[in-house]
Amino acid sequence: MTNSETGLSGQILETAKNLFIQKGYHGLSMREISDALGVSKASLYYYFKDKEELFLAILTIYLDDMNAALNRIIAEPVVCSEKIRQFVNYVLTQPGEQRATIRLASQEISHLSIESRKLFDTSYREKFIDKVKSILQAGMESGEFRQIDANVAVWALLGIMFPYFYPAHAANLQVSKEVINEIVNIYLVGISK
Repeated sequence: MTNSETGLSGQILETAKNLFIQKGYHGLSMREISDALGVSKASLYYYFKDKEELFLAILTIYLDDMNAALNRIIAEPVVCSEKIRQFVNYVLTQPGEQRATIRLASQEISHLSIESRKLFDTSYREKFIDKVKSILQAGMESGEFRQIDANVAVWALLGIMFPYFYPAHAANLQVSKEVINEIVNIYLVGISK
């Protein structure tokens, strides 16, 4: 791809992500995306065969970024509670539209084909859920956290964070360090020995 092609592809992804967050998967058409970009629908179809492929590309980019961040956090030579703190801080200090991508994935994925849902679910678990779970399991093995179901612990953590993934909160809400610390502290009290 040429630089201009790469630039347009990036613009398509960013514009489409924001529109998907605002309107949802079914509420958005390729025509609306092309109109927002000021390009033809043919230009969109040059890069993405359909809306589903475009949607999955947006989610895949987010998961790849999350995977890289979690790998860095896991590699840190700190206790697991600090890794949980770093993870929550990483997610909640992202721009609102970025945080809303997590909600977009969880609430809109059901609109995709079975094959796409399976592909996404595998990637979501490997690059995101299992990484957070590994931090919790390491904390249990070291005695830092009490023995609990790691799957429940992951979803409990995401549940506490979920209100900050919603567009109404995410778009205009900068999450303060005090709020982030309070979220982490409430969570850690529940799982610490």
